Amino acid sequence: MARVAPTVSALLHGWRADPQEGRDLGNVADFDFGAQPLLAPVDLHCVKAAGVTFAVSAVERVIEERARGDAAEADTIRRALSVQVGADIRAVKPGSSEAARLKEALIADGLWSQYLEVAIGPDAEIFTKAPVLSAVGHGAKIGVRSDSSWNNPEPEVVLVCDNQGRALGATLGNDVNLRDFEGRSALLLGKAKDNNASCALGPFLRLFDDSFTIDDVRSAEIDLEIIGPEGYRLTGRSSMDQISRDPLDLVQQAMSEHQYPDGFALFLGTLFAPTQDRDAPGQGFTHKVGDVVRVSSPRLGVLQNEVTTSNAAPPWTFGIGELMRNLAERGLLQKVTAR
Repeated sequence: MARVAPTVSALLHGWRADPQEGRDLGNVADFDFGAQPLLAPVDLHCVKAAGVTFAVSAVERVIEERARGDAAEADTIRRALSVQVGADIRAVKPGSSEAARLKEALIADGLWSQYLEVAIGPDAEIFTKAPVLSAVGHGAKIGVRSDSSWNNPEPEVVLVCDNQGRALGATLGNDVNLRDFEGRSALLLGKAKDNNASCALGPFLRLFDDSFTIDDVRSAEIDLEIIGPEGYRLTGRSSMDQISRDPLDLVQQAMSEHQYPDGFALFLGTLFAPTQDRDAPGQGFTHKVGDVVRVSSPRLGVLQNEVTTSNAAPPWTFGIGELMRNLAERGLLQKVTAR
């Protein structure tokens, strides 16, 4: 695509969905994905994420908080808490008068949580998931911290927006989550979310056109499959029609008082929260090195990565300075400034 634009960010600046002159790289089915991992389909975009956008996710975050990151304690809390608040959360629109009344009732019962605040309150949780250029793509190793004992993948749809905040397309993402770290304290969110190789995006960016629109994102089904090195298998599905906040509302909240001159990518959250026991009863799910994680959706393809620890994953060395040197050597920097 360098003949059209030197970066994805530049490509999307002023995008009008007109046919672009590029080079036909062939049929995707014929591409050898095993030979070389793909780059993440964004570059200069800030990678943001919205959390607790599904009712089940909200309940699981409350469980993490109450269990203080202890997976063994979580199962007991899960059974009690789901009965008390699960159905009510699903029935209310965030920020509505009904949500305010539910909040008052939960406070009176001693069940309020900071996670319920962002689940049903007016303000969504929006955080920065990864630095610019640090995301990995399809086929790359994906990392969890070596000192985490309770963690899981988070299969999500990711909207990609230009510098005006227009949602121009979507891709798949894995927002790796460390449940023990965030469960101990919400102030550990940075350590729980932003680590080497902990953000995967791909396989491609699908731009919106007449055959694929934001409504396809709103109705998307995202499947997850985990195959462990010991033969363990876990599957799950996240249905975007169960999201509590509209994707474009999340985009608006992400940029309401912030600018992104090179655009941004926004993880929309997940319905998936694995509770299936992997080892001992009551211990729930956690990753093991060698897990193969497949996130897929019919309109967006398959994002596959193998789990390793963040300190064992290939180090992130290609930053903004290196990108500028690369573009300069190829004579492409003038195209960046021209746009």
